[in-house]
Amino acid sequence: MRLTSLRALAAIANSAGMHMRRWNFVAAYLQGELEQDEVVYFHAPPGYATTGADGRPRICRIEKPIFGMAQAGRRWQRSLFPWLLDFGFTQCASDPCVFTMTKVINKVEQRLTLGCYVDDLFTLYSHDATGSLYDEFVQALTLRWNVEDEGP
Repeated sequence: MRLTSLRALAAIANSAGMHMRRWNFVAAYLQGELEQDEVVYFHAPPGYATTGADGRPRICRIEKPIFGMAQAGRRWQRSLFPWLLDFGFTQCASDPCVFTMTKVINKVEQRLTLGCYVDDLFTLYSHDATGSLYDEFVQALTLRWNVEDEGP
């Protein structure tokens, strides 16, 4: 998410009287997934045998993205963004890290806007009562991902 988008979200929250909270994805890059046919190898890390019994260099195959891997951030996005779209969010055309959703619950229009920056998720929401759109989202979010509520 661009800094200008974060500023815009804060201004919208202030002018519309919306609540704003931040969520942190714990070890976000480890929660990503490699592409189905993607194979990534790396040399054995320090402390492990760097050569096999035959004297050839030992390499390891990665099964999940790890910190320091060039593709880790992109793989994380490719896991999170489709999940948000499947939940019903619409991706912003001007900033692909911003998502919006509007839903009528009990004849009341409720809005939820998200901004994703690396492993942080900024949420703007109009209602937070039990059964609200925000409540539904938080329940789904905590079931699917390992997250921490960082507060307002």
